Amino acid sequence: MTGEAENWRPIPEELQQVVQLLQHSQSPDTQTQRNVQERLDQLNLHPEFCCYLVFILSELKNEQVANRSLAGLILKNSIRMLWGRLPEPIRQYVRNKTLLAISDCHPLIRATVGIIITTIVVHEGIDQWPALLPTLCNMLDGNDENLQEGAMGAIQKICEDSADMLTPQEHLSTLVPKLLCFFSSPLPKLRALALNSVNCILLVQTEPLNNIMDVFLQHLFALANDVDTEVQKQLCRSLTLLLDSHLDKLASQLGNIVEFMLLRTQDPNEATALEACEFWLALAENPQVCKEALLPHLPKLIPVLVRCMRYSDMDVAVLKGDIDEDDGAIPDRQQDIKPRFHRAKTQTQTQRKSDSTAEGESMDDDDDGDDDSSTEWNLRKCSAASLDVLSSIFNDDFLPTLLPILKETLFHNNWLIKESGILALGAVAEGCMSGITPHLPELVPFLITSLQDRKALVRSITCWTLSRYCHYVVQQDHNMYFKQLLKELLARILDGSKRVQEAACSAFATLEEEANLELVPYLPEILATLVEAFNRYQAKNLLILYDAVGTLADSVGPNLNEPQYVGTIMRPLMAKWAALGDDDKELFPLLECLSSVATALHEAFLPYCEPVFQRCTALIGRCLQQSQLAMERPLEYDMPDKDFLIVALDLLSGLAEGLAEHIDSLVGPSQIIGLVYQCSMDSSAEVRQSSFALLGDLSKACYHYLQPHINIFLPILAQNLDPDAISVCNNSIWAIGEIAMKMGEGMRPHVLGLLPALIIVMNREKGPKTLLENTAITLGRLGISCANEVAPFLPQFIRPWCLALRNIRDNDEKESAFRGLCNMINLNPAGVLAEFIFLCDAIASWNNPQPELKMMFSRILHGFRQQVGDLNWTAFTSQFPVPLKQRLANQYDV
Repeated sequence: MTGEAENWRPIPEELQQVVQLLQHSQSPDTQTQRNVQERLDQLNLHPEFCCYLVFILSELKNEQVANRSLAGLILKNSIRMLWGRLPEPIRQYVRNKTLLAISDCHPLIRATVGIIITTIVVHEGIDQWPALLPTLCNMLDGNDENLQEGAMGAIQKICEDSADMLTPQEHLSTLVPKLLCFFSSPLPKLRALALNSVNCILLVQTEPLNNIMDVFLQHLFALANDVDTEVQKQLCRSLTLLLDSHLDKLASQLGNIVEFMLLRTQDPNEATALEACEFWLALAENPQVCKEALLPHLPKLIPVLVRCMRYSDMDVAVLKGDIDEDDGAIPDRQQDIKPRFHRAKTQTQTQRKSDSTAEGESMDDDDDGDDDSSTEWNLRKCSAASLDVLSSIFNDDFLPTLLPILKETLFHNNWLIKESGILALGAVAEGCMSGITPHLPELVPFLITSLQDRKALVRSITCWTLSRYCHYVVQQDHNMYFKQLLKELLARILDGSKRVQEAACSAFATLEEEANLELVPYLPEILATLVEAFNRYQAKNLLILYDAVGTLADSVGPNLNEPQYVGTIMRPLMAKWAALGDDDKELFPLLECLSSVATALHEAFLPYCEPVFQRCTALIGRCLQQSQLAMERPLEYDMPDKDFLIVALDLLSGLAEGLAEHIDSLVGPSQIIGLVYQCSMDSSAEVRQSSFALLGDLSKACYHYLQPHINIFLPILAQNLDPDAISVCNNSIWAIGEIAMKMGEGMRPHVLGLLPALIIVMNREKGPKTLLENTAITLGRLGISCANEVAPFLPQFIRPWCLALRNIRDNDEKESAFRGLCNMINLNPAGVLAEFIFLCDAIASWNNPQPELKMMFSRILHGFRQQVGDLNWTAFTSQFPVPLKQRLANQYDV
């Protein structure tokens, strides 16, 4: 395009072609749509195509509204892809023509214009269109309602997408007061859009409202009786946002606001009710204020929340809750299967977690119990989450109101009301456990019976609620509840409803984690059920079944290593293994499951080990190769899904741990050491995390293969000791500790390079428990063969070291760490003098130390006593807590 933007005119023939293209795009014929898309792709290569589109949108008033709007949406996509490459005259033409259409008489066109404007702002920034906001604000001052609505709609979309670009001085100082004026507009659409715009700003920045907060609140409270549904919804959203940013300003009116939100939570419009229900979750983030504000209102609030937890008629229709037909044999649609993301292995020396993040990075996997398989947040889910979090604040203060409601709902003839009562009982399990425990002898049998309810939605929610009380069930005599619960859960795992299968499998996994070794007597029935489930389950529930099998292996450990069990569980797993392709994402959960099973079976996994090992190394090699090609030739190759890499590394780690030295024959002829090296240098933190876990396990199982390369690996581990990357740092430290146990004095050249970072991690305030334990054990292990190097640094880490290890159970890892510590103390006793009480406390944490270690402790304690003299020793130990003094006296005679 040459010349000024406003001089552009379309060529009539070309304009007609574009209009016809838009008309053809409405065709239901697939081939026609494909042809249209190909032609659109070709036209998008020509910059002036944007001019044709905006011309159709703004000027062809006689064209069908659907076609004009479609032109605008195609223009939006072109802007997203091409805006920065369009000549400035074309960009200016698009801006001008778009603004001209903002007052169109058709709401769909006005909405489309707003979408185009916000898309331009997102892609070029608000400063590249300096006249935009002043122009839109001027449009608000006119009397043309279409113009006002179009301008306000555009402002709302800009605030929603780009509020972070708007500066208080340059943009918001004039925009916000203008918006407040429209809170009292006679047009409900303008009131709602203005309030929505302010909410979008509040969500990102609060400074623009600080100086006019009192005025804002006056305008806000004036809307309390507004009859428009959208205004009410936005008002609820405003009050919820202000809880976080300006609680002090709301304090005097909090009682009235609570009453208002109680009403709105019961609003017949679910969108408004949901927005109001969010208020309770937001208020709960400040527990003290929440307690003071809500305690008088609990008798009203709790019944409202429980009522809102009922499935709506629409929910029942969508979930087919009134149709008592089994669907277990119906294959899942691909869109029904949620994306699944593998979380890399985190190593600990006191407890292994095969598939979790380190403490401090963990994700909350506990849902609200809502059985609606959709991921959409709704009133039922929000109400259940609110009841859950509020019960954790009020604890047993909840029960005087809740118990009568439960009594009414749980035994109600209407299954929808009964189901909501069971959900409520599960939601308060954590918060009200102590107060509800006396009622569990009545409630648990009721729940177990409800697992046989005629309605699938009742059976499924009962599975979840029982999972919340598994801890209580496991603590009782097995004849009371455990056996019957296990029997019924196993039956539900094979339920005809896929929804019930899913809930039962998840609940069983929770029971496994609580019961652990108490499941051993029931393994024949458990394994028979899980194997049958492999024959019945469709794709989605298979993912949960893998988790249940893996959790079983983690829970019963080597007890699974019995000939009759090994073949039973391995047959379906290996059948799936053989059936899945290398690019099938079902491999993720299967590999995780096999990792746990291999660890539990130890050498019994050997017959299955070679094909698994070889496929994992092939997966890793292929993924690394694809990654390299994608970096070198990004236009030709896509970056691979690195989850394949991570799960393969984690399974190899499980094999190395489970098979120990038996993996030697597989590691020797393989390329695994080189592959681990490449993974340890990967840009992905999770890949490095898993590679360090495998490195540590290989050090334990077959160190001689690593030894020639250890001087390459140690500097890489040292570079990954950043405690902000918790899981990577954790696994790096764990691997260093395992290598130190094998290298012995060979670690000496490396120790001083590692110590500064290890000491920083050890002294990290509120550091994750697992990370601190691993760091303490690794520091201790370095003291076994490198005490001369580490001992001078004792004063820098002895207190957090002792605090980290005082609470872990007696085991080999703890013993190795304390042996190293004793070596360091013998070389530098003065290094622990200032923190001696913490050392004594850590020594006393041992229940039954090995004789050699106990003798080392005794020598250190008696040595200090002898050095300071009995009188000073008595005076010093008089400051000790009585249990500590007694424990030291009984075990070490000091």
